[in-house]
Amino acid sequence: MPYVNIRVTNEGVTAEQKQQLIEGSTDLLQKVLNKDPATTFVIIDEVETDNWGVNRENITTRRQREKAAK
Repeated sequence: MPYVNIRVTNEGVTAEQKQQLIEGSTDLLQKVLNKDPATTFVIIDEVETDNWGVNRENITTRRQREKAAK
């Protein structure tokens, strides 16, 4: 029973994109590991940008800095 957890920042991922992630992950596990799609679980978590950090800063601050630089 495979379990896939995908985490993305909550910056406008559409329902269609989420569906593609679910289908793609399920298809990959079926193709590579011969896992049954009926028992493959895919969870997508959307994380606030204040709660996602990289290189010592959160994504909210990073996006603001990048926007100001343009």
